[in-house]
This record gives sequence, C-alpha cells and structure tokens, in this order.
Amino acid sequence: MTLPDTASNPADADRTFQVDLRGLVDLLSHHLYSSPRVYLRELLQNAVDALTARHGLEPDVPAAALGIRLYADGSVVRVEDDGVGLTEADVHTFLATIGRSSKRADRIAEQRGDFIGQFGIGLLSCFLVADEILVVSRSARTPDAPVVEWRGRGDGSYSVRTLPVSARPRPGTTVTLTPRADAGEWTRPGQVHTLARHFGSLLRHPVTFDDGSGGAGARVNPEPAPWQGTYPTPGARSRALAAYGEEVFGFKPLDTIDLDLPAVGLKGIACVLPETVPTGRRHGHRVHVKGMLLSEQAEEILPEWAFFVRCVVDAESLRPTASREALYEDDTLAAVRDALADRLRAWIARAAASDPDLLARFLQAHHLAVKSLAVHDDEILRMLLPWLPFETTDGSTSLDEFARAHRTVLVTSSVEEFRQVAAIASAAGLGVVNGGYTYDRELVHRLPEIRPEVSVADLDPATLTAHLDPVERETELAAAAYLALARDALAVFDCDVALRTFQPASAPALLIDSREARHERTRSQLAREQDGGLWGDILGALRQEAPRAQLILNQLNPLVRTALAIDEPELARTSAEALYGQAALLSRRPLRPAESSLINRSFLDLLAHALRKDS
Repeated sequence: MTLPDTASNPADADRTFQVDLRGLVDLLSHHLYSSPRVYLRELLQNAVDALTARHGLEPDVPAAALGIRLYADGSVVRVEDDGVGLTEADVHTFLATIGRSSKRADRIAEQRGDFIGQFGIGLLSCFLVADEILVVSRSARTPDAPVVEWRGRGDGSYSVRTLPVSARPRPGTTVTLTPRADAGEWTRPGQVHTLARHFGSLLRHPVTFDDGSGGAGARVNPEPAPWQGTYPTPGARSRALAAYGEEVFGFKPLDTIDLDLPAVGLKGIACVLPETVPTGRRHGHRVHVKGMLLSEQAEEILPEWAFFVRCVVDAESLRPTASREALYEDDTLAAVRDALADRLRAWIARAAASDPDLLARFLQAHHLAVKSLAVHDDEILRMLLPWLPFETTDGSTSLDEFARAHRTVLVTSSVEEFRQVAAIASAAGLGVVNGGYTYDRELVHRLPEIRPEVSVADLDPATLTAHLDPVERETELAAAAYLALARDALAVFDCDVALRTFQPASAPALLIDSREARHERTRSQLAREQDGGLWGDILGALRQEAPRAQLILNQLNPLVRTALAIDEPELARTSAEALYGQAALLSRRPLRPAESSLINRSFLDLLAHALRKDS
C-alpha cells in the first residue's frame, strides 16, 4: 500500500486552526466565567504566580519586598507585580498562543502545585472589559534582560517590541487595560478596589491600590487571615474569629469551629448558624486557594448533612475547575470533605461533653441536622440521641426524659396517626412519640441501643384499642340497634363502629385509620372495579385482607349517650355520620371528597331536624 505524498498534494497537507478571538471571548463570557468581574481575579492570579516563581528563583529575597500594585483612575486599569517576568521568547510562546500557559513550561513543571492557575487562558478574560491589553515585562532570569512590550488586540492581532531598560528598571510585569465604554461598571476605581478586596483579601503577598488621587496606595490585604493571627487569650481569638464570620456572612455565629488539615494545607473556620435552616437547604461556602478567592458558593466542600454551618477556608492542594469558580471533584476533595465532617462531629462531641448550654442552644436550632447525622453515625447517635427533642404525648421533650416516664415507648408511622391518638393515648397513660417526621421513627427505634431498659414498638390500632375500657354488657346490648345503624351508614367508608369508655370524656369519638389501611382499601376497591381485566388481575395479586377503619364511640361522653338513645332510624344514621365526620376532622388528615360531602350533609340534616323540632 502506497501512502499519499502530501508534499506533492497540498490539498492533503495538515492545516492550522484559525481562532476567532472575538468568538472565543464571547464563549468565555457566556459559558465559562460567571461575570466580567473575573478579569481582575485573573490578573491578580497571574501576578501571584509570577511572584511565586520569583521566590523559587531567588529564595533569599524577602517576601515583603515582592508585591502587587493596582492602579485605576477611570481611564486605565493597571496591575504591576515584582514577579519573575517574561523574556521575549516567553512573550512569543505564552502570550501569542491561545491556551498555552507559562506555568506549564518544563522548567517549572515540578512546581505546578505552587501556582494557582493551571489552564493558561486567564489573560483572555481581560478582553471581557477591554479591546486592547498592554503587557510590559522584564525577566528576572537574565541579569541584563531587555524590557519586552506585548500589545494584544481584540481582533486577534498583536505586536511585540523591545524597550530600553529604563522603561522598567526592575524585573516584573505590568499589565495595562484601556476599558471599553460599556465596561465602566467593572473598571471604575471604586469597583476595582472592591473587587481587589473581594478576591485578594487573604493573599499572602502585599497588594496595594491607587486611585490616582495622589495619596498613598491603600493596602488591599492589610491583615492576615484571622486564624493565622496571634491572640493574648483563647477568648480573644474566639471573639476575633466570630467577628470575622459576622463580617463575611452577615450573622453572629452561635460558635466557630477551627478547621485545620495540614495534609492539604487547609485552614479556616466553620461558623455555626444561630437559627434553624429549612430542611434540605444547603449554604455555599467561601473557598480560597492559596489566598485567592475561588468561590462563595462551594457546596461540595462539606457533606449534605452539615447545612448548619457556613465555612471560609484557604487551601493549598484543592484543584479549581477551568473557570476557577468551583472545585474539581476528585479523591482529594472527597478526602477533605470527610476530614471536615470529622471536625464537625468532634465539635458536637466536645459541646456534649463540656458545654451543655451551648449544646442546648445548638440542638434547639439544628436538631434536624443532628438527626440526619445520627441516622448514619453511631457515635453521634450514642452521644446525642437521648438529648434530641421529639414530639410526644408528654409534649416536646428529649427521649431521655420521655424514657424515664415510659419504659415502653410507642411510635407512630405518620403525623396524622399521632394526631389521631395523642389525646386518648395520653389519657390512657401510653407514651407515644410522633414518628412521622423525617428520621424520627428510625431514631426512636434505636433508643434501646442507648437505653437497654427501654422497649420501643410501633403503635397499631389493636394496641390502642386494648387500652380502652369495654362498656358493661347491658349497656352494649342497649346500644346494639344504634351501632348496627351506624355500621350500615359508614360501610361506604369501610368503617366499623365500637363502643368503649375512655378519657377525656369530652372526646365523643376516636377514628383509628392508618394511611397504610386506607391505601390497601383503595387497592381493593380498584381491584373490584377492574375485575376480570389485566389491571384487575395485577391488583388482585397485590391485594391483602383490607383492614377496616374503626370509629370508637366514647360512652362517657354525654352527646354519645344521647345519640345511643335515638329511636328514629334516619336521625340515628345522621348522628353517626356527624360523629364520624367530627372524628375525621380531629385527625387532621386530608379528607376524601365523599367525607367532605358527608360532613356537609350531616350538618344540614341535623340543622333541619332541629328546626323542625322547634317549630
């Protein structure tokens, strides 16, 4: 087989991509960067990386002697650094080739972990606010290196020339932008200073800003990160961290938690929110990488259950995504997330062991978060389950206090079931916990792991009915006719009727009807309606013995005793329907259309009967 001769066949020769720079910048602005404001972050980042390279080249130069200077007067934006600088060859290689980064060069490849940027497209972000970029640089690698000027334009053209040494006596780089008229929102002096503070407040190199008014440049990052400062007492440190958290997040933390992971060079704080957070809502966290702000909404730094804190951290080894506005999901991030979760668990353990007042305030606000953690964390379960609040027949109380009063703890499967039985169960001396809320039923069933002397069981209708006192035989025989009419009237709801005595006497009736029982009756009804068809066969195969609801009339209630004595069949049916409707309303469960209709009809029928009697 003979290969084609590309030399003699120019049509088959390899070609070079042509880059539409304006189209590329438009792509960056709409799909990579969240806002044009990132141009200043990219310039600061390039300056910091240049300073890092300079320190690697000249480790004896004091860090305080190498800095970054910003200037903005409304007509230009300038960023100047004392970094390693660029040679003319560097300029041609790195500034004139889209996507290539000097930080990828072989001579510093082994040092890439020291640099913030990894993608080599940061300078393009300047075209989001300017049509021309001027770079003037002198390399620190060669003692007599010339000053090189690179001028790039938004149409994709550029020029390079050398300048006399007097144009820049010291090594480093100056980037100057002439903003477009429509970019004033991002390039006016006040905004440039605000953006510099926003992105660079934790940078380790000194950064100053000059607005051209003639005064001395203001320090952008005058103080180190608060967790790196020294304080006279632990209390002073705690107050300083809380003040910083309030400044950053806008709330006074309930407490602050030190976060320190030396293996990845991470330091920071977690601020405990002072108020309850809606279920499932996650807050973003402020993540800095080597001092540069990466993201204010980094949810992935902590597990989902930790929505009771907001963090601000500075890390060395976390990888940013291409936009440098989020974290790259990798094994390092997963390990950091697990380690920070351990720090939060340790804080909860310390509060439980040594600060009961703090623990009580924390649980009052964030018991749901702790419950979600306790489901999967045996250590937290053992420490905090007895102290977590639950809704019970004794009111809102901790399981520890509730278990001291009730050695047998019953738990409902739904909120509506608890509401149906709470008053009756409490009067009967039963200890019932509302298990209808997220995590509660599962956690209550684990109570014997912590308190072996306590037993836990699900509450079912038979358990409650067994604690209701039967009436005397003569009373039940006298009420037989009424009960038969009531059962017939309520048969449409698959509801049985029984007569018992229970407290409180003010409750005329109790409706016992679980959600599972209603669902099973619905399946049975559908199977009957679809009898003989495909769906009928499927539902029939699933059908179980459909449990019936129970309307239990309270013989101690005066109204019930009056109803039992009614000798008019239609009035007796109507009174039974009214008692069923009232019990259904008290259960607070959603009413079916037929039940709503029954309540309205029975009320009007009783009203009509009363009016006829009065006339």
